[in-house]
Amino acid sequence: MTKSADTTYDLVVFGATSFVGQILTQYLSDSYGVAGEVKWAIAGRSESKLNALKSGLGTGAAELPVILADATDEQALKAMCEQTRVVISTVGPYALYGEPLIKACVDTGTDYCDLTGEVQWIGRMVERYEDQAKASGARIVHCCGFDSIPSDMGVWFLQQEAEKTFGEPCQDVRMRVKVAKGGLSGGTVASIINLAKEAAADPKLRKELVNPFSICPPDHRSTVRQPALKGAEFDKTFNAWLAPFVMGAINIRIVHRSNALQNARYGREFTYDEAMMTGTGTKGRLTAYGVTAALAGFLTASAIKPTRWLVEKFVPQPGEGPSPESQKAGFYDLRFVGRTQDGKTMITKVTGDADPGYGSTSKMLGEAGMCLAFDVPADQPGGFWTPASVLNGNLLDRLTSKAGLTFEVVETR
Repeated sequence: MTKSADTTYDLVVFGATSFVGQILTQYLSDSYGVAGEVKWAIAGRSESKLNALKSGLGTGAAELPVILADATDEQALKAMCEQTRVVISTVGPYALYGEPLIKACVDTGTDYCDLTGEVQWIGRMVERYEDQAKASGARIVHCCGFDSIPSDMGVWFLQQEAEKTFGEPCQDVRMRVKVAKGGLSGGTVASIINLAKEAAADPKLRKELVNPFSICPPDHRSTVRQPALKGAEFDKTFNAWLAPFVMGAINIRIVHRSNALQNARYGREFTYDEAMMTGTGTKGRLTAYGVTAALAGFLTASAIKPTRWLVEKFVPQPGEGPSPESQKAGFYDLRFVGRTQDGKTMITKVTGDADPGYGSTSKMLGEAGMCLAFDVPADQPGGFWTPASVLNGNLLDRLTSKAGLTFEVVETR
């Protein structure tokens, strides 16, 4: 069952007045207009804030429709979903506010995408609603921002190229963040703090968080030990020191779920990990140890009630984030090293032309929504998908032609 194309809107941005929602709305307005071929609307709980957002979008934005709905009002959410084929949600932390909208989407057969990086919440939503999504035809796609489109689509692209060049996929892939420049947002910090808080109170969740297959179907596992960088380490491929990458916790799980949903296209014993480069020599080594210690300290402080208030006091609050100038000045360069079972190697890179968490994320999220609305085949089954497993090459085309990303092969040997 697929939702009829004659709904009022192609897509609705829910949470349009949030920090990311405002950037996303401006991107859609600039890229697709307001009264053009794409029929879209903005939604949220405050009519005054939504109208103020419209007034800042420029000429013609007065025609942009507004839908009022609160994240806790199931009837209003269902009414919103009934008017559109796709909902893009920016209302987080999703573990606190996201479930009613997921329920409304699967009830009405409405496609959905978001930018969550909250693996514990994704697991709960899959467990509670996947059967219903399959029945209603709703395609639910989490993690359509910096976590996890560059990683997920980066691996998908590398494997496509490996199959063309080597005749087989790479059994082992490692992603390394060569450089990433961008500001920190209150929404991202709030999500990380909430995850640390949940994990501290739930032994079962702590066990799930060390399982790279935690959001894969139960029958998708590997007997090969998965790599897991926990501290400073030297990478001979790039002659650089490494430190853990904070987004790796979600990206790794999304990549494994993509492999599972593509019938183990990357191989049953596929291995994957992520880390960030910190430089060469003594300086790179010290930086790697410093990043490792800082990350561990932040997560520990966030998990313990006596120190959590201190963390929350000094980090950006929800609704806060980098300036427009900082977003435009940001960028990232990710490197992927893939190796086949018999040792053939391919190195690829993915770059983005704006701040990863906001400037680039807004464009990726917008194009994921557009891809769901216009590019996914009508007979694509409902369920909980990943960017690579359901949007695949269509999304890659949109990312490179509209969203400022590049995907390229650097070396094969």
